[in-house]
Amino acid sequence: MSRILPLSDAVALVERLRHQGRTVVVTNGVFDVLHPGHVRYLSEARRHGDVLIVGLNSDASVRRLKGPARPVNPELERAEVLAALSAVDAVVVFDEDTPLDLIAALQPDVLVKGADWAHDAIVGREVVEARGGKVVRVPVADGHSTSSILGRLRQIG
Repeated sequence: MSRILPLSDAVALVERLRHQGRTVVVTNGVFDVLHPGHVRYLSEARRHGDVLIVGLNSDASVRRLKGPARPVNPELERAEVLAALSAVDAVVVFDEDTPLDLIAALQPDVLVKGADWAHDAIVGREVVEARGGKVVRVPVADGHSTSSILGRLRQIG
């Protein structure tokens, strides 16, 4: 079974997992040029539950958010790399600018974002907390960012 799922399959997966009493964690992002900060972040997110589902911004969404030069890697390749990580149980690509619709559909038990996000600025927080779930902010690894990697590449390229 592929770990890259359409939203409808991810919703069915969450329903099965919830029936089994398992805790579902959701996080989201662009994950364009995967680096150690991403790996650490996803590993920490996974520690907050039994299953980690990653919402991945589509190429169109990334272009709207970060400009026409991004993403560097296309969505299916980004999804494939994420799905290969041991911390990640499933990846769902979403086309909206925010993950609100994804979070509302999945209704996770735990929503994880980086500590660089203010608690009240986390998209989907109200959805998760309204059903008794929790929102967790995890530390972001200093010195690791896709922007800094791309900047170094431009300097040497």
